[in-house]
Amino acid sequence: MKVLKQVLGIDVAQKELVVTLGKMYDDFKIELCSYAVFKNTKKGFLELSQWAEKLTDTEIKVRYVMEATGVYHQKFAYYLEEKAEDVSIILPNKISNYMRTLETKTVTDKTCSEAIARFGLERKLDNWKKPKDIYRILKQLTRERRQITDERTIVKNQLHAEETEAIPHFKSIERLKKRIDFLTTLEKEIKDEIKESIKGHDELIIDISNICTIPGVSILTAATILGETNGFELIRSKKQLTSYAGLDIKEKLSGTSVKGKPTISKRGNRFLRNCLHLPTLSTIKWDDNFRDQYARIVAKQGIKMKGCVAVQRKLLELIYVLYKNKTTYDKDYKKNSVQAQKA
Repeated sequence: MKVLKQVLGIDVAQKELVVTLGKMYDDFKIELCSYAVFKNTKKGFLELSQWAEKLTDTEIKVRYVMEATGVYHQKFAYYLEEKAEDVSIILPNKISNYMRTLETKTVTDKTCSEAIARFGLERKLDNWKKPKDIYRILKQLTRERRQITDERTIVKNQLHAEETEAIPHFKSIERLKKRIDFLTTLEKEIKDEIKESIKGHDELIIDISNICTIPGVSILTAATILGETNGFELIRSKKQLTSYAGLDIKEKLSGTSVKGKPTISKRGNRFLRNCLHLPTLSTIKWDDNFRDQYARIVAKQGIKMKGCVAVQRKLLELIYVLYKNKTTYDKDYKKNSVQAQKA
């Protein structure tokens, strides 16, 4: 039988690459041929490439498929890109959803790599493109800022606890205040560096300006979202975006019954969810469209958090639409559309 497709499904961890080689033949039968584990190092990359060369058909291009696993997949992806290999990076939620259809009883590194290989064989995947330097920089800087603000919150709580002691230790209070000042200085430096990094990228400046026409959305929010999504490079739909952010709805089902209240999955990118929290509160306060949606959901469900999550989803989807369409926010868009149709 003739080989139609060859895919290496790679489950990436911090220290190792778990690899399954899969082939699809001209009768569309899928075979998982070989399995191996390599170190997630340059030496391991070379050994994997040599292993693949021995086992694959040289006349058919091999596609390397892996999940976007934080930062652990990046070095190998860059290595393959330099060798001009066909590489596809898949959002993790896509693979986890696909695995549910395979009736996999035990989830291991090996079964994950097998699922990734099958996924690559069954679907037509786009080639991965190396992120633009500016998006990589924005991601690094906004994540660093987030770590600093989280640390500052911890120190502020420590300060509050110390100040409310019956007998406070004043030297400890003084040191805690100095730490807070130091962390605030670091945050300012990072925010200035973010703004400086954006300068000179004319198209990016326009994109961020368009996004910031939404009430409550700042340059920092726009920079975080574009950095975390690599300019929405892997995103193909609004549904996929909300799933990637972990803002999709999860229900516990048993037969025909619903067990428990629906919740958001939280399986996605927590940095996206976190950066949307304050802008969501602002848009509810200052924009009629978001305020009305929030009020409807709270009136129906009686839970304020559900209203906030719904607005978060709508806000993220709107940012995606503005970026893709290269346009600004028009809060009267629906009203104007109706009037135009009547005219």
